[in-house]
Amino acid sequence: MSREERENKHLFEELPVPKAVMTMAVPTIISQLIILIYNMADTFFIGRTNDPFMVAGASLILPIFNVTIAVANIAGVGGGTLVARLLGSGRSDEARRVAAFSLRFSALGGLLFSLLTLSLMRPLLGLLGASADTYDYARRYALCVIVVGAVPTVLSMTMGNLLRNVGCAKQAGLGVSLGGILNILLDPLFMFVLLPRGNEILGAGIATALSNIFTFGFFCVVIARLHSPVLTLSQRVGMPEGRHLGSFFAVGLPAAMGPFLFDLDYIVIDRLMASYSDRALAAIGIVLKVERLPLNAGVGLCLGMVPLAAYNFAAGNLRRMDDVLTFTRRVGIAISVVSIVLYELFAPELIRLFLNDAVTVEYGSRFLRVRALATIVMFLSFIYVHFFQAVGRGGYALGLAVSRWALINIPMLFVLNALFGIYGIVWSQFVSDCIVALYSFLIYRRFRRRTVLSGGGIG
Repeated sequence: MSREERENKHLFEELPVPKAVMTMAVPTIISQLIILIYNMADTFFIGRTNDPFMVAGASLILPIFNVTIAVANIAGVGGGTLVARLLGSGRSDEARRVAAFSLRFSALGGLLFSLLTLSLMRPLLGLLGASADTYDYARRYALCVIVVGAVPTVLSMTMGNLLRNVGCAKQAGLGVSLGGILNILLDPLFMFVLLPRGNEILGAGIATALSNIFTFGFFCVVIARLHSPVLTLSQRVGMPEGRHLGSFFAVGLPAAMGPFLFDLDYIVIDRLMASYSDRALAAIGIVLKVERLPLNAGVGLCLGMVPLAAYNFAAGNLRRMDDVLTFTRRVGIAISVVSIVLYELFAPELIRLFLNDAVTVEYGSRFLRVRALATIVMFLSFIYVHFFQAVGRGGYALGLAVSRWALINIPMLFVLNALFGIYGIVWSQFVSDCIVALYSFLIYRRFRRRTVLSGGGIG
């Protein structure tokens, strides 16, 4: 047994659950928060122009960027969780083949999406609600972040997931964190020093693309130096077994559907808000980023939980798996409560950080205070999706995602907008996720009762 395999065994099987979860989750939470900060940095620096149309143009690209996350999730979640389960069952050679296939899939998927975005730019931005005032800004930002940046972005996300699922959470978190810090440093350089006035959104896009290329390069170096029995840049390892390819897509495709449906939700919100005013659109664009602070922390917490849950499920240690989920849930709720209090107290100040326009600040403050109330139930909604991905039950994860977005959240947006206008749009998140959180728990409890006698498995 190699040194890495001994360390993984100690982390996954022997370390006390709170310490094991935090060992995996803390660097992941930090990296997720830095991702949030550098995503908000673009909006922050663009907001220094005091041009609401430029802010709105950048906000319109968020749903497109989320598609890159969807592509990365097929390989990163589908492949990464399968790697963890294979390690739990003692099959490191097959885990190596799955990891190599994940990288191949990411490169091809990122390239195809980049080319599609380039060829369909005008109708795509029109679908998202770009107006004559916002189209050119959105186009320039998308050329950098999506057309140039899709391949390195998808590959770096996949690599981060693979590193985390073999127990290298620190390396994964460091790569993402360094890329985010670089983005924050490059934003003002390109926006206000190197490019002429009026090209600030182009500068923000260039900075984001370069930071994602750096993260990809960093992960290549880490994997090359790691000499891992599982992770390799070489593609001369053969294909995974057919049943494991089935498991790869059975978890990966539902994981991709989550961001896709999340995308649809944002598209609907943007379209509905755009029907009121561009300032309302700018305000909700800011709010949708500001509210991500506790949610990104929650995602980081869940991503730290996933390898531990996956490994112990495959190893048949269901009690430890349960303890991992319970501890993660408690910490996530605590983070959510603190965040709600802070948002309620400091909403106007947070909006002004991005755009000091009186009407936008008024809209944004009210929007944020309402949407913040959904933080706890949103966390309780997606923790079970992550859990089902970990144990290889993609059908359960897909069912919860479809129920949350397509069957409940998006229809609720239209219903509450028709009944209560602009603030009905904002309240829809809280109403929907109260329903989804309860439904998710009931599905989990049913699944858990059915697996008492199964003893776990690769799935």
